[in-house]
Amino acid sequence: MKNIKLTLIVILLSTLMSVTAQEKKKYKIHTVAFYNLENLFDTINDTTKYDEASPMMELNEALRAEAYVKKLHNMAKVVADIGSKDTNNSPAIIGVAEVENRQVLVDLVNEPELLDKDYGIVHFDSPDKRGIDVALLYQKALFKPIDTSSHELLIYDDSSRERVYTRDQLLVSGELEGDLIHIIVNHWPSRSGGEARSRFKRVAAGKLNKRIIDSLQSIDPYAKVITMGDFNDNPINDSLKKELKAEGDQDKVKLKGIYNPYENKYKKLGLGTTGYRDSWSLFDMILFTQPFLEKDYSSFRFYQSGIFSESYLTNKEGRYKGYPLRMINAGLSGGYSDHFPVYIYLIREVE
Repeated sequence: MKNIKLTLIVILLSTLMSVTAQEKKKYKIHTVAFYNLENLFDTINDTTKYDEASPMMELNEALRAEAYVKKLHNMAKVVADIGSKDTNNSPAIIGVAEVENRQVLVDLVNEPELLDKDYGIVHFDSPDKRGIDVALLYQKALFKPIDTSSHELLIYDDSSRERVYTRDQLLVSGELEGDLIHIIVNHWPSRSGGEARSRFKRVAAGKLNKRIIDSLQSIDPYAKVITMGDFNDNPINDSLKKELKAEGDQDKVKLKGIYNPYENKYKKLGLGTTGYRDSWSLFDMILFTQPFLEKDYSSFRFYQSGIFSESYLTNKEGRYKGYPLRMINAGLSGGYSDHFPVYIYLIREVE
């Protein structure tokens, strides 16, 4: 009986010591985010692009400067706020879409809300008809780019056989505080003309994205790859499920597999990042490869995902109550984008 009691005491003490040890573990946390900035255009008419179609150029010339200043301020506020409640910092890395050129990004990162973060910029001009691009912003103190490349999406209209000019896919490889990760920023072709008629364009984008990921995994099967963006498709559509073979269940993600933490948010919770015709779509996502799911926290691993839908980003009344508050709908005094940003947290154990 004494031996049994002694054994129980030893087990109890061991358990308590294990719990105490776990409680003492500390983790570093960083936010990785994506935000469609909805027509972040400057006030200059670029004769080489169809920028006349942007809301900025449709404004009276006397109002453009004021609108541009407001747009920059509002976008900077959102970027600064994403993840800040949990990390006490703005995103270490954030992909952006619908930017006209590098200069608008320079203006953005020099806004007072972001200036002290010292964001670097990776940007390439794309062949998109309207001249909108994707880009990556990163805090220079946290992330060091090693290699950057832009990957052209070659697609052709199924009837005219003319090329459809759209956004390139941006690949940035670099070190997040010493951890090698690869980030792809996307803005896949829109649903203009209808979802079914335009589907082949996004399927082609999915094939290109998979080829980029496969090329990285052929060098290193354990490559940490993040693909993010405005996919203009929901998590259940063919471009993501059949082409990327993205899984919504962590247990089904094998080596070289891809996990989509937004699938169940869409399927089970009915959440979205943008609204159209009284329905939600979850077009904005951050997906990643299996090594981010490992439980060895000696390097950065996935912790949590979310949609940044703070109250100030939403319409408060009317038909679009709860939907993203767009600047063009709110006048010069307010409004942000027609998309909510998305984010994930990456954590690493520290001594």
